[in-house]
Amino acid sequence: MELWLLYAVGAAVFASLSTILAKIGIKDVDSHLATAIRTMVVLVFAWIMVFVSGVQGGIFYITSRTWVFLVLSGLATGASWLCFFRALQLGDVNKVVPIDKSSTILTMMLAFIFLREPVGVFTVAGMVLMGIGTWLMLEFKSNSTANGRWWPIYAILAAVFASLVAIFGKIGVADIDASLWTAIRTVVVVPLSWTMVFFTKKKTPAVRLRSWVFLVLSGVATGGSWLFFYHALQIGNASLVVPIDKLSIVLTMGFAFLFLKERFSKRSVIGLVLLTVGTLLPLFISY
Repeated sequence: MELWLLYAVGAAVFASLSTILAKIGIKDVDSHLATAIRTMVVLVFAWIMVFVSGVQGGIFYITSRTWVFLVLSGLATGASWLCFFRALQLGDVNKVVPIDKSSTILTMMLAFIFLREPVGVFTVAGMVLMGIGTWLMLEFKSNSTANGRWWPIYAILAAVFASLVAIFGKIGVADIDASLWTAIRTVVVVPLSWTMVFFTKKKTPAVRLRSWVFLVLSGVATGGSWLFFYHALQIGNASLVVPIDKLSIVLTMGFAFLFLKERFSKRSVIGLVLLTVGTLLPLFISY
């Protein structure tokens, strides 16, 4: 097995663990506070990536235009994380994650519209399969509480903001190292997440040790996922690495079944299969 493939699989595994650990950690914690805590851990890992790769000097050569898109990317990242955490708190992992991962479809559409990137027949076919698969996996009646009904809105917003992160990155930060971009972007996310904590001013109970442990572990897993993903991109083709990373949804669903005792209907399983095939279709056709 090639080294880039091991790194890519490692990135997917850690991304899946990050979601599961976050779901456990935010059970009794306000979603905004949970995001802020986790972001602090991710920030440390992001800058570790910068210094390990030795690209910290690049910060002195960033243009004003790139700074604008870096800030916009950071704001979109923070908004995506805040919405995703809130959706996780209100809904099941096996319902929230498919919507979040559908950001891939929206990103491809935005790239076609605004960046004029070519879209082939098989790419469109993959997008259609991903869309159908996502729809089949959704069962909105699973949570009937008043607050629970809002999880699809938060999950959709998380996907929208995640797609904007990719587009802003493509437009404005192509001239700097990806790890440096990620680290600076996270610096923007930290004050945003803590601002939301103080702005909402909710009276929440003190964070229990158990929640601290799982939130920190979630941040560590996110950092690990980024490190593996970055190294995979360094030695492998992005067109091969990215689809494998997106397939973290399969692992996430498996972990949700094993550790969170979430159950899947036949409809959800069929949807997961279609989503997986749709993600891999452009990859198989290209190679």
